[in-house]
Amino acid sequence: MENIAILGSTGSIGTSGLDVISKFPKRFKAACLSVNSNTELLLQQVKKFKPAAVCIADRKKAGKFKDLCREVKVYEGEDGLCSMLEDVKIDTALVGIVGSSALLPIIAVLDKVKKMALANKEALVMAGSIIMNKAARNKVTVVPVDSEHSAIFQCVGRSGRKDLRRIFLTGSGGPLLKVKKSRFKDITVKQAINHPRWKMGKKISVDSATMMNKGLEVIEARWLFDMDIDNIEILIHPEAVVHSMVELRDGTILAQLGACDMRIPIQYALTYPDRFDSGIKSLEFSKIKSLNFYCPDFKKFPCMGLAYEAGKKAGTCPSVLNASNEAAVREFIEGGIKFIDIPRLIEKVMGLHKSVKDPMLGDILEADKWARIKTKEMIRCCR
Repeated sequence: MENIAILGSTGSIGTSGLDVISKFPKRFKAACLSVNSNTELLLQQVKKFKPAAVCIADRKKAGKFKDLCREVKVYEGEDGLCSMLEDVKIDTALVGIVGSSALLPIIAVLDKVKKMALANKEALVMAGSIIMNKAARNKVTVVPVDSEHSAIFQCVGRSGRKDLRRIFLTGSGGPLLKVKKSRFKDITVKQAINHPRWKMGKKISVDSATMMNKGLEVIEARWLFDMDIDNIEILIHPEAVVHSMVELRDGTILAQLGACDMRIPIQYALTYPDRFDSGIKSLEFSKIKSLNFYCPDFKKFPCMGLAYEAGKKAGTCPSVLNASNEAAVREFIEGGIKFIDIPRLIEKVMGLHKSVKDPMLGDILEADKWARIKTKEMIRCCR
């Protein structure tokens, strides 16, 4: 029996993870859950999975939840999440928290677990060296959950990172792939979050629309697979059947294909190195008329180029990229800026940043804070 911590249990990754856990009651136990503010769904999860503890980031809602549900220990805030991870016995953590707020819990959980199923890319973008080095020191197996990185992980296998020549990171192109750039100034939030293949939260859906999500995934892959940025290529693949590919040094290309269902990579991450029946409908190749691949349009989607630039500069640049993007995307979702303002703001903030080479955690957090303040200042100046 493995005790699992589900960080972000009410999000798309967390709910899918709990669905997987429910199928293997003799193998997995949901030991603790964390949420931002969705205490209504959390209450249902507590009643069904009976975890030892929960953490709620929203302290006001945490107080109300304590009165409502006395059968479970309740922790509050980011500091409470780290305390919960310290207090509860866990073997594996499924990290489904979105954004930079996952960084400190990830660093904390690496002292507790044997395996981390990682669905958060922002923490690796910010502090990939720190996270992967700590995982190696503590002998923690990091299994990626993002469909693309899970695909690469499976193609590389247990033996072959030394044979890896190139990574082909596929992406559907998002909801705006066929929309002309001239129309981007009028893109609404509803249009931006209408992803054609995946059902996700608002922030990651907007990142898919700007294709920043794919840029962040390039930096994520750099750390997960110890690969030079220049050897990681983005390919637009609208059918989303091939989840990613690798080229080995002898010229062999390996691809991982599958249905668009996040429960597949989540289950693989939790059961790794074993595989079990998922109950998910298999691909019917006879119904797939064609598989198309295109080079991405960096002029139409400049966020990809900004991510490559930050990844190559390294230091604190990726942290600034991520923080400015988070601030700009939130402002767009709230109606404060236009869709086309997102890459413009990020580029300006990155241009003002003086990167710290080989940063410590404090440097990364300081760069994150600076970038958010600077982005908000620029937004106010433009109004």
